[in-house]
Amino acid sequence: MKLSEIGEFGLINRISPPFLHDLPEGVVGIGDDAAIIERGNGEALLVTTDTLVEEIHFLKAKTSPRELGEKSLAVNLSDIAAMGGTPTSAFLALGLPRDTGVEWIDEFFAGLHQLAARERVALLGGDTTRSPGPILITITVLGRAPLSHIKRRSAAQAGDILCVTGDLGDSAGGLRVMLEELPVGEDERYLLERHHRPRAHLAEGRLLGAQPGVRAMMDVSDGVDSDIRRIMEQSSCGARIDLEQLPVSPALRSASSHHGWDLTELVLAGGEDYCLLLTVDPSAMATVSEAFREKFARELSAIGTIAGAQGRLELFRDGRPARLGKHGFDHFLGRSA
Repeated sequence: MKLSEIGEFGLINRISPPFLHDLPEGVVGIGDDAAIIERGNGEALLVTTDTLVEEIHFLKAKTSPRELGEKSLAVNLSDIAAMGGTPTSAFLALGLPRDTGVEWIDEFFAGLHQLAARERVALLGGDTTRSPGPILITITVLGRAPLSHIKRRSAAQAGDILCVTGDLGDSAGGLRVMLEELPVGEDERYLLERHHRPRAHLAEGRLLGAQPGVRAMMDVSDGVDSDIRRIMEQSSCGARIDLEQLPVSPALRSASSHHGWDLTELVLAGGEDYCLLLTVDPSAMATVSEAFREKFARELSAIGTIAGAQGRLELFRDGRPARLGKHGFDHFLGRSA
């Protein structure tokens, strides 16, 4: 059997059992956006790691080093946001070909520092090494959160309302603009910005973490179609998504119409939006929505519900069953999950 047959999450399920069995008391490991280590006094240390590989996660020729430095940190901060936490420090492991220009490196670190300073995240160390081929970027971020605010993927319940904290599909639209080498107008420029400079929803995560009515939460990295399945697996539930309720930016709607893109595919399966996907107790939905609206002056988007049929994801459009041609991303299947 090969990795291309079992995929990324098949690999995780295969290797994780012995490590989960050996965890000390007060530690939560593989299975959420970040590990949880209890520190006493109702507080927890959060730890997350992400790797970006050239030609897989970014195209060097089409991405500025400053944008890449910022994005490399942002995708890790998004994991802390998904746990309702606050990031505090980071470690960087960087593999570079020996012919990499020092000017490129300077710009990369300028971008990383710009976001780190804005979010008050200290770069405490790491490692640098020579790579024989692609650029390799691995960042580990530490954060903190009150234990009572941490939202886990395993906490969803049947009847919960499924929500997202931002527009979907913009990053995938930006990637399309690059890959198809399209003329860049106002809409395309907006989508490229969303792809190159994703924003971790840290403030949103903290507010939602403090809401007792929010049950499960994670970030949208591989696409809602793929990421909701992580909640379904951990919570032993199913889900229903109403496609007409998925939030879409005017720029993506306009660009999709102009370029003939499949809008539903981009919005549901595009990935790298780095907003938050969460489930809310229906009896608390009005309270949670009001708190979100008051804080951020925009709506928390309800896109569906959690169902009791374990492992089953149902898509509907205007009340009728629908199907999706392309699904969310998986690193090892060689196709969408």
